[in-house]
Amino acid sequence: MCNPHSHNPSSRLTHDTVEHVRYRILQHFNTTPDKYSVIFTSGCTAALKLVAESFPWRPPTATEPASQFCYLTDNHTSVVGIRGVTSALGVVSLPVSPEEIEARAKDVAQSECRSCQTPHLFCYPAQSNFSGRKYSLEYVRGIQARKLYPACDSHGQWFVLLDAASFASCSPLDLQEHPADFVPFSFYKMFGFPTGLGALLVRNDTAALLRKAYFGGGTAVAYLAGENYYVPAPNMANRFEDGTISFLDVIALNHSFDALHTLTGGMDKVQLHTFGLARYTYMLLSSLCHGNGQPVAQIYSESEFENPSTQGAILNFNLTDCHGQIIGYSQVDKLASLFNIHVRTGCFCNTGACQLFLGITNQDVKGNLQAGHVCGDNIDLVDGRPTGSVRVSFGYMSTFQDCQNFLNFIVDCFVEKPVEVDQEKLDRLKLNTSSKGSSQCPLTMPTNGKPNHIDSREHASTDPVVNEYGGKAITTEAKSQGKAQYLTNIYIYPIKSCAAFEVTDWPVGPLGLLHDRGWMVVNGNGVCLNQKREPRLCLIHPQIYLPSNTLLLQVSGLNTISVPLENHKEPHQSHGVCQSKVCGDRVQTVDCGDEAASWLSEFLGQPCRLIRQSPDFIRNMKKGHEKGVSSIALSLVNEAQYLMINHASVDLLQRHITSRQESSDHQPLDIHELISRFRANLVISGLEPFEEDDWSHLIIGNTHFQVAGRCGRCQMIGVDQNTGAKTKEPLLSLSAYRKGKVTFGVYLVHQSLDVSNATLSVGAPVMSQWSG
Repeated sequence: MCNPHSHNPSSRLTHDTVEHVRYRILQHFNTTPDKYSVIFTSGCTAALKLVAESFPWRPPTATEPASQFCYLTDNHTSVVGIRGVTSALGVVSLPVSPEEIEARAKDVAQSECRSCQTPHLFCYPAQSNFSGRKYSLEYVRGIQARKLYPACDSHGQWFVLLDAASFASCSPLDLQEHPADFVPFSFYKMFGFPTGLGALLVRNDTAALLRKAYFGGGTAVAYLAGENYYVPAPNMANRFEDGTISFLDVIALNHSFDALHTLTGGMDKVQLHTFGLARYTYMLLSSLCHGNGQPVAQIYSESEFENPSTQGAILNFNLTDCHGQIIGYSQVDKLASLFNIHVRTGCFCNTGACQLFLGITNQDVKGNLQAGHVCGDNIDLVDGRPTGSVRVSFGYMSTFQDCQNFLNFIVDCFVEKPVEVDQEKLDRLKLNTSSKGSSQCPLTMPTNGKPNHIDSREHASTDPVVNEYGGKAITTEAKSQGKAQYLTNIYIYPIKSCAAFEVTDWPVGPLGLLHDRGWMVVNGNGVCLNQKREPRLCLIHPQIYLPSNTLLLQVSGLNTISVPLENHKEPHQSHGVCQSKVCGDRVQTVDCGDEAASWLSEFLGQPCRLIRQSPDFIRNMKKGHEKGVSSIALSLVNEAQYLMINHASVDLLQRHITSRQESSDHQPLDIHELISRFRANLVISGLEPFEEDDWSHLIIGNTHFQVAGRCGRCQMIGVDQNTGAKTKEPLLSLSAYRKGKVTFGVYLVHQSLDVSNATLSVGAPVMSQWSG
């Protein structure tokens, strides 16, 4: 295959194959090249942007009104974003609620006003990406004929953009019956591959209206470099596809269509299958109750999943506890990962629907932003109210077993036992026969009330490997027995995500404990590896020997190697300064050489390198955690200089885990193993469990600290630090005990920038100050 903009044999083959794919796409939507043109884009958003920049918007004149950009409030951000183009052109932007379209419609189509030719655009989704609601495809002709609102209230020519990105993934779209003027969509949402490829279908009768300012390679039949002369290509696709399209990905669509039809038999069957799965899940989830009768889920839907013509294969919800309080979506997401269930959380780039279903006002959105919540983050509750929700989407490869796994996950993790079912509601939903013909699944509710998905593994007691390198050696007998308000353990993690190095005293540096998380392992693409991606990192035991300026790396089965702690020589050309990222922060690092890289690659079975933070690079703590302290410098840690946990909190959590596992064959977690799961730098003995959550300041020995916030936990604490095996504890028990707050431990930073000559020692007294 070759660039299709040439005439050699391979180029002609590429061109002809691409044209065949265009035809196949139109065939999929039951139309022909006589009616529509296919313009390839980088995705649905790029297709929408193309319409925004090419539509012939008109400002108001003395004789005609301005163009209107009208859009359903239940639209994706990429549709609403057209407003950014139109607002600068004097175009009227009009948000329309779903109820208004028909409620404010006229009984008959409005007569055409030949004197007014102002073009207007109405945009709506064939299916809501938030709730899965399917909007009537009859709106296309209704708006074009000026029978429906808002077209019925305005003179001019009305065009319809039908966003098919969500709809086309599981439903058939017939453009012969519903001839929208513009239809954007993405192929990865249909097939899963290829990504970065979408298309805009443009009705040929409408194509002549579009205006294009920029012209790229392949879009002109003639132009002059020295004169403002340009003639666009007459073919619609050639005119709007700037440069060389991703022709290999386009050709791959042939195989995507083949696979879809071979595996499913067509979109009609896909629609019935996916709707059946969604309906089954909806019926059981909406009927599921806690032991006290409170519903488990608050489902966001306009329907009760009666009919695949009005509801797609999307289930949107928030979970509630036995007191009716919302459980944050971030917690649901973290726990779902333990069960290998992938959900989408947040507002799904659909603020309009999110506000409608969750009752979020415009002022709430602005207030949440001031509280630190932005789109795409993990702040799921503000003042106890949800900022988003959880979405489960089904595709043609989803199965009935997937539904049962999901429901079992909900029962195991979030339902207060004994499990109850609202039988009256379930019976009523089962009697609804309007979905007749959809794929049906037997209605069985998991009601065992016991988590039956927790890995059954033997756990040995954990004592991190230590010796005399750089600090006093520590043994099991020498460990503090948790006396109140004393520092009981000090852990250093020289290499990010590798095993701990435990000491009894250690010097403090400007970034925290000296050499803590000063190194990290990256893969062949330069991406930082952690235990979520590569759990075997915990089997690598780094040890620091300060007198000889040495970092030793040990792992079972390989010889020990050493790396200098600091290299004052110029970095070798083959492993010099490089860039990487930690928690979204770009950091400058220095490669540690080929010997360490070969050693790590051999053990992990993939190309890896060891890098350390450049001594000349300063990484400042993010503003959201500073709490009034400025210029907090960080090593390669995630959030703050130190992570501290309370031994009393660990004890309580261990008892809770044991009580949950009493009737099972699972080996309870040893207290020292449980401490190792949380990978803290400092372990203190506290008076009460979780009292550290409310501390504002701390003094350990003579060193002053400020509490910078609580540590939110993820599935990484499920990695057994002895074996690298992944388990569901302690995250399950922590989630159950803390009622939606999956936090454990607090972050600390230096209160004073001057920490020279400071040392932390096990046994040092701890003094705490409470917030407020």
